[in-house]
Amino acid sequence: MAITMYQKAIETLLKLVQLYPNYGLNSVYIQRATAYQERIKVIQGAGPLHMQPDERPAETSTPSEKDKASYDELVLKEKPNVGWKQVVGLDQAKKAVKEAIVYPVERPDLFPLGWPRGILLFGPPGCGKTLLAAAVATEIDASFMSIDAASIMSKWLGEGERNVAKLFVSARNSANNGRPAIMFIDELDSLIGVHSSEVGGEARVRNQFLKEMDGVIDKGKNLHAYVIGATNKPWDLDWAFIRRFQKRILVPLPDHNSRFGMFKLYTTHLKLASDVDLHELARLAEGFSGSDIRDVCQSAHLRVIGELFESGRASDKRAQPRAISMKDFRDILEERKPSVSLEMIASYNRWFDAFKAL
Repeated sequence: MAITMYQKAIETLLKLVQLYPNYGLNSVYIQRATAYQERIKVIQGAGPLHMQPDERPAETSTPSEKDKASYDELVLKEKPNVGWKQVVGLDQAKKAVKEAIVYPVERPDLFPLGWPRGILLFGPPGCGKTLLAAAVATEIDASFMSIDAASIMSKWLGEGERNVAKLFVSARNSANNGRPAIMFIDELDSLIGVHSSEVGGEARVRNQFLKEMDGVIDKGKNLHAYVIGATNKPWDLDWAFIRRFQKRILVPLPDHNSRFGMFKLYTTHLKLASDVDLHELARLAEGFSGSDIRDVCQSAHLRVIGELFESGRASDKRAQPRAISMKDFRDILEERKPSVSLEMIASYNRWFDAFKAL
């Protein structure tokens, strides 16, 4: 009976993946299907599946220590070495983040009503949401804990909520010991998105996060513990969670001045020909995200390096690639399209107008 039920579960999970190929939790279903296949093998040929007396039934049991995703594997605690100078443009977003985090840390006595602890950064991919969170952590010398929400949701049942609880406990301990803590949660929609159907483990993780968020934003405790969530799909967030992010900040595509600053930053260590006009490049790259611009600069650099290798002169350690010309940049910009469409930009602006909270 167990084998039959596991096989049915596998068929159902894989059918869901086929029917909804873009669903954010497909990796969860694939992992569970694989786990069920392993359990079938155990039942069929490797003898009984040994269970501890306090272990849950098969459908909610935890994996072996070898397979279990530990808290340390899920959470990146090493703070990126990023400062405000690396965050080009985004003046409105930087101002909102400073008001919510930097100023209260420097002068908590000036905030009798407390300060926001939940900050939502949303916008097109590649526009600096992660960079912004890392920069503010560096600015206040905070304990920085970065976690991918999809990773929490893709682990075995029972582990997700424990890891969420441990994340918040670690942040509170840091704040209580006098060091601000920033929990950066990427792909937030994977964790607290609106889902038409979900299994029990997913609901428990979401409820645990809701409970912990309520604890962090408790106005009776002026802890310097912050939750910064980032998402490319704010419209997928659960209504119950949106209000818990008191600051909801759009991180938009860079404007002309920001694009100019990015080209200047990314070409600092490159050899440019005298005809390269960064202002003209900024004009040509209208609609490009920050990561798009970085890719353009990288592609131009790779182009001249490739020429050096193809000429056969690369074996000579003294040989250097030629300077990158304006034509190189123009050719690459003609071959590339922005990664963000006009429809996506309109969707972000509509959501911002509806839920703006700077």
